[in-house]
Amino acid sequence: MKFSDFICKESINVDLKSATKEETIRTMVKSLLDAGAIAEEDYEGIVRNVIKREELGSTGIGRSVAVPHTKHPKVAKMVGTVAISQEGVDFDSLDGQPVRVLFLLISPPDDPSSHLRALEYISKQLRIQTFRRFMMQSKTVEAVEELLDEVDNEVFDHNDSEGSAG
Repeated sequence: MKFSDFICKESINVDLKSATKEETIRTMVKSLLDAGAIAEEDYEGIVRNVIKREELGSTGIGRSVAVPHTKHPKVAKMVGTVAISQEGVDFDSLDGQPVRVLFLLISPPDDPSSHLRALEYISKQLRIQTFRRFMMQSKTVEAVEELLDEVDNEVFDHNDSEGSAG
């Protein structure tokens, strides 16, 4: 599993201006809609599913990172996006800190193993302190794309990893 397997690069947002968790989720799902990765008629249902998942427990896992995710029956294949917030968003994170790096993942319900593998991959990469720092500093979509490619190609040193991203 690699970012290139599921991140829709056309939906990456490096200037997220959302102030709330719901607004952030709506903005990220809308970026997937605008990129053609999801259908317009599925937008509200996907947003509701992500918010419902958040009600079970925040996906703000700490260290300025959140990984909102859900499964939705109208999604044919797993898709994800990335958003960077320069100001930070209150995401009810486990450490109480604002979130600046967000990965959104949406999967079909009939492929739970791929969903879990993608979440594990995201979590593993976000443990790398240098990767997180460079993501937070990214000001262009191209910079984020380059970082995702570098991680996929194992450029970053996993010895720089911390015990867990949360």
